[in-house]
Amino acid sequence: MSPTSTPQLLILTSPDWKDYALLDSGGGNKLERYGPYRLVRPEAEAIWQPALPQKEWSSAHAVFHPAPEENGGHWERLQSLPERWQVEYHGLKLWLQTSASRHVGVFPEQASGWDWIMERISTVNRPTRVLNLFGYTGLASLAAAKAGAQVTHVDASPKVVTWARQNQELSGLAERPIRWMVDDALKFVEREARRQSFYDGLILDPPKFGRGPKGEVWEFYKLIPELLKACRAVLTPRPIFILLTAYAVKASALTLHAAVAEMTAGLGGQVQAGEIALKEQSAGRLLSTAIFARWCAD
Repeated sequence: MSPTSTPQLLILTSPDWKDYALLDSGGGNKLERYGPYRLVRPEAEAIWQPALPQKEWSSAHAVFHPAPEENGGHWERLQSLPERWQVEYHGLKLWLQTSASRHVGVFPEQASGWDWIMERISTVNRPTRVLNLFGYTGLASLAAAKAGAQVTHVDASPKVVTWARQNQELSGLAERPIRWMVDDALKFVEREARRQSFYDGLILDPPKFGRGPKGEVWEFYKLIPELLKACRAVLTPRPIFILLTAYAVKASALTLHAAVAEMTAGLGGQVQAGEIALKEQSAGRLLSTAIFARWCAD
């Protein structure tokens, strides 16, 4: 598809989960099951009314109450809930926990991306190097490593990198080649270019706003063009895939499609874009959680 073609937008869901379910949503919240535990978290996209009765929502083990500031709030425990517990997806195991934020250690809707990454890597019969930027607790890195890739995982938080390494041990992938880096994403990629260290696959999950380990400021709109340009410089001559996702930004899937199409101009292959969603068990509604664009070789 040429950069000027009108893209056909996709909606990706993750129907294979056993240890996760979006039980219901509405009224600005979502009721989720992580393993045996039910959690209620804020969800601005859920502008409709809940489909399940209130007693189902009242059975939650914990509720997150947001504060007026964007990232503030606290958890209220309504039933016994362990400090940490495990869930599994297609053999990838991970630790979950409630923390100072609404997040618990996984974005379950990203499972569609993990499946796609593993599929892309399995299509080539050669050594594959993958770079995962803003890697969080490491599920995309583990998926790539399980598929046979050598992975470099970069995140600015020492805490979540430690968490990701624990997920690697838990998943039985301790011997797989994953390089864990606490670093600023853009600075790291620029250094890799100078070192002529190249990658066959790129995974990018940048936040709307963040800080690097030395206080570097990340702002999506200001720096994503620069980051994509830097990432193009570390691609091998025969790259396999690029996956870009974005949360909580005032952009559309069309925006990401255009950016990735520009980044991959001249490489051939195909660019796709769309929304990532979770499907309710209650009423079958699709809850949009993020936008994405991805490129893969022919």
